[in-house]
Amino acid sequence: MSQSRYLIPAGFQRSEIEVQRSRFITSIKATDSPETALAFVARLKQEFPDANHNCWAYLVGPPGSSDRIGMSDDGEPHGAAGKPMLTVLKHSNLGDIVVVVTRYFGGIKLGKGGMVKAYTLSVQSALEQLGKTEKVDWQFCSIDFDYPLLNSVERLLSDFEAEIIARRFRERICLQLKYPVELEPQLHQHLTDLCAGKITFLQEG
Repeated sequence: MSQSRYLIPAGFQRSEIEVQRSRFITSIKATDSPETALAFVARLKQEFPDANHNCWAYLVGPPGSSDRIGMSDDGEPHGAAGKPMLTVLKHSNLGDIVVVVTRYFGGIKLGKGGMVKAYTLSVQSALEQLGKTEKVDWQFCSIDFDYPLLNSVERLLSDFEAEIIARRFRERICLQLKYPVELEPQLHQHLTDLCAGKITFLQEG
């Protein structure tokens, strides 16, 4: 799977496990920026203000990327929560993801090793239940070409996952398109060849 197309959370997911009477509530959602991830963390802290800890980790970008990541032990021993949570995210084959594990202490101390296992298991069990969807970076473009080529162009577009958003019929046919960024070079080349160079491309961002 390419860097411009990868799996992300399909929606909000919450699950809960109990370890030695401590409750671990895991909340997961997709995030497109560190700012959005931190806003989610803040929301969870408001939802569970009486929790002993709201530990968190996020990974923005393709699966396994490390340029936009963050984590926090939120008062747990250093390295006992945020780091193992982030490690699970890095090996999940998911991108653009934020997770918060809310802990209500049950009276039995787990020790650092026990906490690492508990936070790891919390995230792993939540990911098993998580719905996933594919993130695709879309490119928008308008093309115009001669009328006799319409059927051939439409067949070619379907081969490249291109969707026709709008059609305008003037001196030439104008189609507004949406297609995966990664397929742009091949699509443009095939359209140019099909139309013998008599096609105009207008990038729309």
